[in-house]
Amino acid sequence: MQEILEKIGKLGVLPVIKIDDAQNAIPLARALKEGGLPAAEVTFRTSAAEESIRRITGEFPDMFVGAGTVLTIEQAKTAIRAGVKFIVAPGFNPKVVDYCLAQGMLMAPGIATPSELEAAMEKGLKTVKFFPAEAIGGLNYLKSMSAPYSGVKFMPTGGINANNILAYLRFNKVLACGGSWMVKDELIAAQKFDKITELVAEAVKLVAQR
Repeated sequence: MQEILEKIGKLGVLPVIKIDDAQNAIPLARALKEGGLPAAEVTFRTSAAEESIRRITGEFPDMFVGAGTVLTIEQAKTAIRAGVKFIVAPGFNPKVVDYCLAQGMLMAPGIATPSELEAAMEKGLKTVKFFPAEAIGGLNYLKSMSAPYSGVKFMPTGGINANNILAYLRFNKVLACGGSWMVKDELIAAQKFDKITELVAEAVKLVAQR
């Protein structure tokens, strides 16, 4: 797990992706790789998630692929069978967390309060998703909320974009950020993969400034 966390930290940003049509999975993954970001958090917000993950991991076995918006144990099972390397959830569901940990799978549940953070820490977790980052108070809230807790890293997601990601990444308790501004739903649906590659390349250059 530590190796995976280190990789996430080096990337700095994880593209949070919603794929409605699995036919777009491979060209999207190729666009990410060509842009310099061989990683994807494919969210279980659509019925195409499992097949999309299978296609990406099959075509690009070296790509760093995880599942997002995992709400149930069944979704976690599906994601693991499809070949993910990590699982992310928007909230803290102890049953889903327990299942993932029992499988030896890196799990980053979402937290928004000290109580949720302490519940995650009770499970032995030292990396959590901070969600919805901007809506709940942004970086200032994260700094205040996290102050009593040392040794915990956060992955802010929700409202992260090219204008604020560097501020988050420069906070020493942030491991990486999740973002979808470079992989917007409409760009994927319109198959504008060249544009996605361009936006991803810009994101990579931006993150390198942290």
